[in-house]
Amino acid sequence: MKKTYKIEVDCANCANLMEEAARKTDGVASAVVSFMTQKMTVEFAQGQEPGNVMKAVRKACKRVEPDCEIFL
Repeated sequence: MKKTYKIEVDCANCANLMEEAARKTDGVASAVVSFMTQKMTVEFAQGQEPGNVMKAVRKACKRVEPDCEIFL
């Protein structure tokens, strides 16, 4: 399953770091963060609950960029 979320991130470098953090999160098959469109697209691993995985993604991204927002 693939879902797109609106995000709020301050710079392109931060977006790249958030993308990397999201990709390393358990339950994420792939993730793409676009600074230009302020969107994050996440493909979830088979059988994963998107809500639970996104809580972990948000936490990982906040460690990288405390000011970022992911609107679930």
